[in-house]
Amino acid sequence: MLTLDTHWTWDFWTAREGATYHLFFLKAPKSLGDPDLRHWHARVGHATSTDLRTWTVLPDALAPGAPGTWDDMATWTGSVLHAEGTWHMFYTGINQRERGAHQRIGHATSADLSTWSKTDKPVLELDPTLYEGAVEGWPAVDWRDPWVYWSDAHREYRMLFTARSAGGAVDERGVIGQARSTDLAHWQALEPVVAPREFAHLEVPQLFEAAGRWYLSYSVYAHAHSASRRRSQPAVTGTHYFVADQETGPFRSPGPDFFCGDPHGGALYAGRFERDPDDQLVFLAFLQAHGDEPFVGGLSDPLPVEVAADGRLVLRRSATEP
Repeated sequence: MLTLDTHWTWDFWTAREGATYHLFFLKAPKSLGDPDLRHWHARVGHATSTDLRTWTVLPDALAPGAPGTWDDMATWTGSVLHAEGTWHMFYTGINQRERGAHQRIGHATSADLSTWSKTDKPVLELDPTLYEGAVEGWPAVDWRDPWVYWSDAHREYRMLFTARSAGGAVDERGVIGQARSTDLAHWQALEPVVAPREFAHLEVPQLFEAAGRWYLSYSVYAHAHSASRRRSQPAVTGTHYFVADQETGPFRSPGPDFFCGDPHGGALYAGRFERDPDDQLVFLAFLQAHGDEPFVGGLSDPLPVEVAADGRLVLRRSATEP
């Protein structure tokens, strides 16, 4: 697995260039002492691999902006795609002026996946006509974790992101929002893709196709399960998904049990699905805890995933597990 001696690492995303995987990940110095402080000191690290196991760490990809800019506090989770001959990274930014309480989505471009140039302003901000803004009982404006892709069905770019709806119980408002664009520079927010009314938020969404079905994965901490869900289902920390027969949905839950969940909070979190060099579907996630250590902060090795006949995704904890 990938761990750094001097930094914690957590949420991540990948891009593939030929046989090389590029890993982008959040990092913060362990010298902070308290791992909970990492969120306010995050930047985007960069590493490469040809097998998703052995990584070469490179100079950081993105850092917080200059004082006074919209992302001068921290840069958070995003995604990368290649379009029109250029690499595009979409990421979350927060600033000092608002003490990190209002999240926005930014855009950077690169010719080589190593040197990135940010746009001056965020490309997508909260649309209060469709999503929740600041509200009593919730600490921040959720507008983060962009997953951007080209939609063959819609013939335009789409973005999925973590957001909250404006109605209902405060702990049930978590949704996966979406937006549209024809040029990756100008975006229009749309109605949420899913709004399950079970969680306070659904983090790090990813859309992917496997065995003729479409999967929309997300992650949730145990504390973000709603009170109503807790009455019928134990709260776990981990990654789950929705499934649909086509890219546009409708998406449905395969059941209440998480794809990869842990009631004690030591779970693999913020998981991503990728294809290994043999085109096998695999799952990677960051390590929350191990033994008595309260926070590890590192990337797991890839774990094989099988698609069952009924469309369920089945995680094998090792390559030799039956």
